[in-house]
Amino acid sequence: MDINARLAKELNIKPWQVENTVKLIDDGNTIPFIARYRKELTGELSDTILRDLGERLTYLRNLQGRKEEVLRIIDEQGKLTDELRASIEKAEVLQEVEDLYRPYKQKKRTRATVAKEKGLEPLAEIIWKQEKADRSIYEIAEGFVNAELNVETAQDAINGALDIIAETISDNADFRKEIRSLTFRNGNVLSKGNAEEKSEYQMYYDFSEPVFKIALHRVLAINRGENEKVLSVKIDAPADRIISYLNSSVILMNSPYRELLEATCKDAYTRLIAPSIEREIRSELTERAEEQAIKVFAANLKNLLLQPPIKNHVVMGFDPAYRTGCKIAVVDDTGKLLETTTVYPTPPQSQVEEAKKKLKELIKKYDVDIISLGNGTASRESEIICAEIIKELDKPLHYIVVNEAGASVYSASELASQEYPDINVSIRGAISIARRLQDPLAELVKIDPKSIGVGQYQHDVAQKKLSEALGGVVEDCVNSVGVDLNTASPSLLQHISGVNSGIAKNIVAYREENGKFKSRSELKKVKKLGDKAFEQCAGFLRIQESDNILDNTSVHPESYKVAAQLFDKAGKKLKSLSPKEMHMVLQELMNTDIEKLAQELEVGVPTLRDIMKELQKPGRDPRDEMPKPIFMTDVMEIKDLRPGMILTGTVRNVIDFGAFVDIGVHQDGLVHISELADRFIKRPLDVVQVGDIVKVKVLDVDIDRKRIGLSMKGLQ
Repeated sequence: MDINARLAKELNIKPWQVENTVKLIDDGNTIPFIARYRKELTGELSDTILRDLGERLTYLRNLQGRKEEVLRIIDEQGKLTDELRASIEKAEVLQEVEDLYRPYKQKKRTRATVAKEKGLEPLAEIIWKQEKADRSIYEIAEGFVNAELNVETAQDAINGALDIIAETISDNADFRKEIRSLTFRNGNVLSKGNAEEKSEYQMYYDFSEPVFKIALHRVLAINRGENEKVLSVKIDAPADRIISYLNSSVILMNSPYRELLEATCKDAYTRLIAPSIEREIRSELTERAEEQAIKVFAANLKNLLLQPPIKNHVVMGFDPAYRTGCKIAVVDDTGKLLETTTVYPTPPQSQVEEAKKKLKELIKKYDVDIISLGNGTASRESEIICAEIIKELDKPLHYIVVNEAGASVYSASELASQEYPDINVSIRGAISIARRLQDPLAELVKIDPKSIGVGQYQHDVAQKKLSEALGGVVEDCVNSVGVDLNTASPSLLQHISGVNSGIAKNIVAYREENGKFKSRSELKKVKKLGDKAFEQCAGFLRIQESDNILDNTSVHPESYKVAAQLFDKAGKKLKSLSPKEMHMVLQELMNTDIEKLAQELEVGVPTLRDIMKELQKPGRDPRDEMPKPIFMTDVMEIKDLRPGMILTGTVRNVIDFGAFVDIGVHQDGLVHISELADRFIKRPLDVVQVGDIVKVKVLDVDIDRKRIGLSMKGLQ
């Protein structure tokens, strides 16, 4: 199998792009590094395509390895024919290889193996060949009766022989392939409720949908219901059609053993083939559903992590609760903790005035600009308190409701105890809520992505696959934004290309011992950070304090010489220019022949463009171009909503069947996929992403069930 050729075809890219990328991956380069700094070699492939390529490369190499192993095992048995070798080598998926290997696989004791031990294979061969004989099959079977082997009668011998034939039919790769296809095309997924009481699985109590068209999110819902013993699930296959297919494939026109073989085909299907095909199809559906769920989760996570930071503001983190009180943490504009307290404005204490007085004191003392309010338990009552405080104070103040998912996980983590060893666990959540508003990326990377709350069925999918995919998303996000080398925590640094947790700790240890880094080259003094790690990480680390302006950009040190020569072309010295002067020079250079300029500087056009773009805004944060979250000063409740109202909201989560939008009433509304746009759309992610600010129209409100139906049609 030519893996590179297949990758090029599957991903619709050039063979040379695949060849170069595979070599870069094999040489130990990370995806973010390849995507950003090896564009000439990859033809500017995106990080998404590069990750897909990496995953498929691993799969195809595993497939190739399995083929070689299967060929070796069959060859050692002396049963490898040229035809079988060709079939295995031609197989494109692992399932085909396993089907072909099935007859040669070491089996547990089965009815067929027991029959073979009784010497009944020759009898099975006679029946299988279906040649006319001068004796009846019962007379022939008499010759296989052997009391010592527990073959007491001719019927026992025939039954054993038919067991061997049934297993032969079951092991036939062509039969299994066709039966799998028939079941997939014509079968139905059925689920029945195991109880009569209402539950979240009620729509699946008497559910049927064709296998080939079942919505993938329903597959995961049904699986969960089955695991919780609420549902019974099976695949209803076209059994009569399948058995008819087997009969026509196995039984010759004038077979003397038609009745025996018809019964055997039915037995082979119902006893051996159907259960395993059902398992295989359900496994395939689950795998597809998991893949889709992971893709949706990954897309949501990426958009959440890349939410714009709210810079240069003193923030009050407000973690609402009832009995234990609301935890408060004030942090300065750098995220440094200033003060914490606990207030009790919510039931059962309901000390509203005392709480407001204390909060006002803190707001005035530290000149708080924004209250970052968690959206968990008691958030509604706390939001009312915040709105009242804003009305009663004579200073500009806003609040923002933030998703507090994962705050409690962070609070109890080892990382949190290292960052705030003297702070109570319950208070740490308020600190996280405040800081995730100031810099969502830096704060959210401290939390297991599965706990951030933007997925769908994330606990029902293969956790290893999910962790790998989400880890890749975090890595891509951190590296696309870049990290301040002199302020970043180990938890943030360890996601930088080429930096593992050990090197991240060594970077911070070096910083604490020697003071702030003055240049990127100083990184080479960090313990265990060798030349390869430096190559991978340097371009993603920023040093605002450096004398070299390039150290505060995404320009890689390997391109510093090119950057200097670029300005030499304009008769300027890079080191002597202010950012404004740099911008003016670059504007002039952008109007020249870029390809000719790249040739003169002996650099690729994509790299030159990146250098020029980066130096137009040195130190820029790409997240600043994203829409800012909605600042609020007053509160609205679900009972205030009326059908037809037009509101502005923030997309909080995107799932297969629509998007949940926060419209400021504590309960997110659902925009069903059919209401996302005026045209037909296949995937909600094609229209909206987490963090988008959108206009929505209220369709319906169910106060008792706390459900809000929204529409975006005709509003965007």
